[in-house]
Amino acid sequence: MVSRDDRVRLERLILTNNDLERYARHIVLKEVGGAGQMALRRATVAVVGAGGIGSPALQYLAAAGIGRLIVIDDDTVDLSNLQRQTIFGTADIGQRKAAAAAIAIAALNANVDVEMHSVRIDADNAAALIAGADVVLDGCDNFATRLAVADAALDAGIPLVSAAVGQFEGQLATFRGWEADKPCYRCFVGNDPDRAEASCAEQGVLGAMTGVMGSLAALEVMRAIVGFGDDSAGKLLLVDALAFRFRTITLPKDPGCRCAPAPSPAP
Repeated sequence: MVSRDDRVRLERLILTNNDLERYARHIVLKEVGGAGQMALRRATVAVVGAGGIGSPALQYLAAAGIGRLIVIDDDTVDLSNLQRQTIFGTADIGQRKAAAAAIAIAALNANVDVEMHSVRIDADNAAALIAGADVVLDGCDNFATRLAVADAALDAGIPLVSAAVGQFEGQLATFRGWEADKPCYRCFVGNDPDRAEASCAEQGVLGAMTGVMGSLAALEVMRAIVGFGDDSAGKLLLVDALAFRFRTITLPKDPGCRCAPAPSPAP
């Protein structure tokens, strides 16, 4: 008798008739096609934070047919979250975000395996929590956690999609700092985990802005898996909703950063 795990592994090797219908709008894209859809199915994505950015990202990644999602968030759903965290509803208030998100993902696409961790990710556990991921999407809300996630992704050689949002602005970048010509997250932000930063509760955030950035982050995760279009690693996308403007700038690799290759020994 074939076990459930073996059956799941076999199912991930083919696209069924239901899959062909569900993902038809992907498959018809020449940049994705059947091979790209299969790559999505075989992929594991770790999403750090199921909040304003993680919420729409999880929805679109599940809808896209990502095979396995690792959801990491230690928070519970609060009434004030519902203005922007669209994966949750009023009935979820008081529930663990990771668990509530897993239920919503199952309702959206039961073929997606969800591994949930209702723990706070930090430098001690980050490597274990993202182990096995093909891409890490970080949408968390504090700098110390971002550094811990970025360091773990860099050490494991896992592409990091990092998104942030505040008020009417957003930032998005993909990092592969182990490559000779690509910066890591620390090349971009520096090393101070205790620097001051304002929270959404203090400065406010337009709900739809988190939806924009979360959706763009999901797109970048899919780009990293499928490989369509231009390589976005080493570039920073800046979104200004007040000015109705999108800008892209190139991020340099910091030669003094920990991700920079060690100098060759003198002959």
